Amino acid sequence: MLKIGSYNIQKAIGVDARRRPDRTLKVIQELNCDVLALQEADRRFGPRESSLNRESILSQTDYRPVPFATRERSLGWHGNAILVRSDIEILSHRRIDLPTLEPRGAVAVDLSIAGEKIRVAAMHLSLVGHFRKKQISSLMHQLHEHLDYLPTVLIGDLNEWRNSADSLKLFEERYEVTTPGRSFPSPLPVGSLDRIITSPEFTVRQAGVHKSKTARVASDHLPVWAHLTLDPSGHLPG
Repeated sequence: MLKIGSYNIQKAIGVDARRRPDRTLKVIQELNCDVLALQEADRRFGPRESSLNRESILSQTDYRPVPFATRERSLGWHGNAILVRSDIEILSHRRIDLPTLEPRGAVAVDLSIAGEKIRVAAMHLSLVGHFRKKQISSLMHQLHEHLDYLPTVLIGDLNEWRNSADSLKLFEERYEVTTPGRSFPSPLPVGSLDRIITSPEFTVRQAGVHKSKTARVASDHLPVWAHLTLDPSGHLPG
C-alpha cells in the first residue's frame, strides 16, 4: 500500500495572510504520505526562494526533497516540488517545460519502493483552459515518447473545476483520473482542483481530502491523498 498526496501550499501563506512555514510542515506531517507533491513551494520572483527551509524538512520530518531546484534557495521547479520518505530510493529525476503564457512546468521522479520501480509526475497547470489542454498533451508526449515505461502516478493542482472537462479526457487513454474531493478554497471548499491520476497498474483503494483544523488555515487549498496498491502485471505497454 502506497499513500500519495498533493498539496498547494500557497508559499506557506495561510488564509489569515500570515506566512507560517511551521504550520505548513505540521500539515505535511499530519498527511503521513509516502510521496507528497507540493505546488507553490517557491516564490515567483527574485531568487525564487522556497517558503519551506530544506534543512527544516530534513530535521523535522521523515522526508527529503527530490533535487529539482536550479537555484540555491529554491525547493522545486516553477514551484513544483516532491517530498519522499527517507527509505524510498530516488533513481532519477527531471524537470519538464510546459507550453504557456505564464511560468509553468512539471517535474517527474523515478522511485524504487519496496523493490518496485514507479514514476511520479507533479504539475500545476494553467488557469486558462486552452493552455491546460496544451500542457497535458505536452506532458503526456514527454512522459511516453522519450522515457522508458514505468507505472506512473500524476498528481497536482490542475486548476480544472469540472470532472467532465475536455482537458481531463486527454488523460483517459492511458490513465484513470481520481478526484478525491473538494479542496478549494480551504475554509469552505467548493472546487475539486487537485487530482490524482494513475496508470492501469495502480488501484486506488481510498482517496480523500485532508480537513484538519490546521489545514483549513495553512493554505487556500486543502491537501488531497490516495491509498494505492500496485500490480506490475496489470499493464503491458504496447
